[in-house]
Amino acid sequence: MNIILMNEKTGVSNHFRISRLAIILMCLVFTGLAFAGMLWATEEISNGALLKTAKYSLGNLKNESLKQRTVITNNRVKAQQHLQALTTRMSTIQARLTRLDALGDRLVEVAGLPSNEFDFNRMPAIGGPEDGDLGEAYSKPDFLVELDTLLDELTQREEKIAVLEKLIQGDQMRYQSFIAGMPLKTGWKSSNFGRRTDPFTGRLAWHKGQDYAGKHGSDVIAAAGGVVTYAGQMRGYGNLVQINHGGGFETRYGHNSKITVSVGDIVSKADVIAKMGTTGRSTGPHVHFEVLKSGKQVNPASYVRASK
Repeated sequence: MNIILMNEKTGVSNHFRISRLAIILMCLVFTGLAFAGMLWATEEISNGALLKTAKYSLGNLKNESLKQRTVITNNRVKAQQHLQALTTRMSTIQARLTRLDALGDRLVEVAGLPSNEFDFNRMPAIGGPEDGDLGEAYSKPDFLVELDTLLDELTQREEKIAVLEKLIQGDQMRYQSFIAGMPLKTGWKSSNFGRRTDPFTGRLAWHKGQDYAGKHGSDVIAAAGGVVTYAGQMRGYGNLVQINHGGGFETRYGHNSKITVSVGDIVSKADVIAKMGTTGRSTGPHVHFEVLKSGKQVNPASYVRASK
């Protein structure tokens, strides 16, 4: 192949001859350069798309991480609240166990029953044949195990108390547990059971017992024999004494200035259990007297009149 180059100024021409092989090589070179340029441009476009996708995915991951952190934080707060509630419940159960232990020990002592048969500090006898392998046992968290154990112990003690109650209810016990008379030796009735005007709010309210006024510090007596199941502060009642008389009957004596009995004490009819006062929600020295049947307050009037 001949190539002629002309000089515009001088008009002289130069002749060059290029072989076919050289032309082929030049075409290959230009083709390679064009292909390389296309690859570079394609790679740049691909890298840009990948970078954009990566940035978008990273943003989504950050948002999801923030959402998960919020969920975990909320769940942690709820778990802490549940744990505090369980701890409070366990403390209440332990207090009930302590009162039942004291009550059970005194009942066994008074009734003259064999102490080894009603040992409230010993686990009950249990057993049975093994019935195959049920696989690996489920392991509860420690606080749930302790809570279940306390509930089991509470149930066992309540069952023992129920058995003891049946064993010691003879003729004398029936007489002693019969509720009769006023809850004080000297004094007068100042408020009836039922609807009345609340002395603090002036509104109509339901009074769950009878009030007997008297001299501050005078004797408050048991209206019947039984076992002291509560002796301490209670909201609204002030210093309160509660006595279980068996057969589903209980009496309460509130607003005392001083309590002279303890939980688990066996008291007889007319025993002094407290001194009259005005603790709690009270306007002056008196005893708030309640009679409960199966856990519900009933009118004490018929029981007070029974002594006459």
